Amino acid sequence: MEPSAAPPTPSPPEPPAAAPGSAELVCAQGRNLKAVLCQRCGSRVLLPGAATFAHRELLLPAMRKKATASGGGEAGHGELLREHWLVHDMFSFENVGFTRDVGNIKFLVCADCEAGPIGWHCLDDKDSFYVALERVAHE
Repeated sequence: MEPSAAPPTPSPPEPPAAAPGSAELVCAQGRNLKAVLCQRCGSRVLLPGAATFAHRELLLPAMRKKATASGGGEAGHGELLREHWLVHDMFSFENVGFTRDVGNIKFLVCADCEAGPIGWHCLDDKDSFYVALERVAHE
C-alpha cells in the first residue's frame, strides 16, 4: 500500500485582470504600461503610467477624420465601448484636443490630426477623462 500524496496547496487568488486583449497593457497597479498613441498619426496622447484602466460603458460617435466632411448617413451612429484609460487630470495628456460641448459632454480627439473621437469627458465630473482602448494604439 502506497502512502497517499499530500493534497495540493491552493494557489492564491489572482487579482482581477483586465479583459483578455488589454492584459498586456495594464500593470499590477492597474495603470497603463505603454504609451498611448493616436491610431492615425502616431502622436503620443499619454505617457506610460498616466492613466488607470477602467470598465465603463460609453457610447462614442463613429470615428471620423476632419477631411471627410461628407458624412453621408453616418451621422448619429456610434459605438458602445467598455474598456478605457481613465485620466484624472487633464494636464496628464501629452496631446489631446476637445470638441465643443455636445450637451454636457466634450469628446477627446487627437490634437495633431483631429481624428476622433478617441474619448469622452462629462462636464459634470471635472476629474474624469476616458480614452477608449479600441480607439488608440499602444507603444
